[in-house]
Amino acid sequence: MGATFTSFYFLCFYTAILLIYYLIPKKTQWIFLLLSSILYYLLSGNGILILYPLLACLIAYGGIRLISGTESVGRKRIALFSVILFLVGALFILKYVNFGIHTVNGVAGLFGAGREVLTGFKFLVPLGISFYTFSILGYVIDVYNGIAMPQRNLLKLTLYGMYFPSILSGPILRYREDGEQFFAPHPFSYKEVTFGLQRMIWGFFKTIVISERMRLIVDTVYGNYTDYAGAYIWLATVCYAFQLYTNFSGCMDIVLGMSQTFGLKLPENFDTPFLSQNISEYWRRWHITLGVWMKEYVFYPLLRTETFSRLSKRMREKFGKKRGKQLTTFIAMFVLWFTVGIWHGGNWKYVIGSGLLHWLYIVSGELLSPFFDKCMKRLSIDPKKGWVDAFRVLRTFFLVNIGFVFFRADSTKDAFYMIKGAVSVWNPGIFFDGSIFGLGLDFIEFTIGIVSLLLLLMVSLLQQKGSVRERIAGKRLPVRWVIWYALLFYTILLGYYGPGYSAAEFIYQGF
Repeated sequence: MGATFTSFYFLCFYTAILLIYYLIPKKTQWIFLLLSSILYYLLSGNGILILYPLLACLIAYGGIRLISGTESVGRKRIALFSVILFLVGALFILKYVNFGIHTVNGVAGLFGAGREVLTGFKFLVPLGISFYTFSILGYVIDVYNGIAMPQRNLLKLTLYGMYFPSILSGPILRYREDGEQFFAPHPFSYKEVTFGLQRMIWGFFKTIVISERMRLIVDTVYGNYTDYAGAYIWLATVCYAFQLYTNFSGCMDIVLGMSQTFGLKLPENFDTPFLSQNISEYWRRWHITLGVWMKEYVFYPLLRTETFSRLSKRMREKFGKKRGKQLTTFIAMFVLWFTVGIWHGGNWKYVIGSGLLHWLYIVSGELLSPFFDKCMKRLSIDPKKGWVDAFRVLRTFFLVNIGFVFFRADSTKDAFYMIKGAVSVWNPGIFFDGSIFGLGLDFIEFTIGIVSLLLLLMVSLLQQKGSVRERIAGKRLPVRWVIWYALLFYTILLGYYGPGYSAAEFIYQGF
């Protein structure tokens, strides 16, 4: 069947699941979802890999029972650390061993080694390992902290950890907010089902109409980066930003829409991030559940450690209360952003492009903010003017795209080469002489991509004022049908799919 939600076989699978879900007794719905999730995992690749998430759920269940079954603080800590050691250890071994190997080989190369010091090992990585690991691990930590009730039913915990729509690319769940709804009865609701299907259509529009078109340009330039420079690289990078966004957020639309048809409400993962005015805001609106998880379980606990308490005291004594606290926060943020980068993949290009570069942006913004405020005051620029907000949005989008160069390039070395090529060649004429139509999309296909992006922008702006689906639902029946059927047929007629073709796997399912 394959893991991709846009495949014909998956849609058949989902349709059958939805029909049966509302025909069976409501008290057995959660059991049926569990069986469906297990079946999905078995049919989505190497079936033996299901042992990893099953074992993760079993270890978490044992840890939760030990934590909730004793009053001894020492035993609780041992149980928690054992769960963390297993879950994080499995994640590290399966995903990041090659990161260490590549680093060692790279260092050896700097000292003139004629061959690789270490030979890379290839592990079969289970589907969605980062997402189910973080969801389960966060729950165990919450139970330890006393802010979540322990789940004493192993099968229910397994459903929470392996729920098939969210295991592919998230969102990362929090049991205290999202968990119990999985086991409650869900009677059929026409509104919930129709709203869910509408959101799924919007997700398909993003993924197979926009993302797949952007991919062709991106693959052409990034796959042959030595043949392109200047505006070609800027164009391909902007296309990659939209490819990644429409792919990932489109996946989330499908996941959240599908869950809504089951009567489940999962957390939002995107909030029009490319309209952000600074990097901090961008990360509050991009991959929201990852950012929340990292703050709750990495950043704030790190600041509360004895080591950082002593460091904060020294910094305040040396640099003053305000500056000392700020510098301590910056150091903790360095650890946070390194972790965010390494979460995306075992390669330095991710550590830089999705981690440390954004740390540098945020720290620089904090330190230089007073200087920029003074400059604007001297130039008599009103910071509340609309054009200033527009400039901030464009500035943030530009900075994010620098990170995307690292994210998409095959290596850190290639990323630096492409950035050098992007700034060393001036060739804006490619946008006027037809050269851009030789990058994988002809004039008609390119126009379809631009029109689709404008539609996406229009809907994104409308979302700032409230739910677009609710607004459409308030229209007369013929108007509603015209809107949704127009989107459906637009997606069917202009989407990239067909026999022997599978829309590109969701980019984030590998993380």
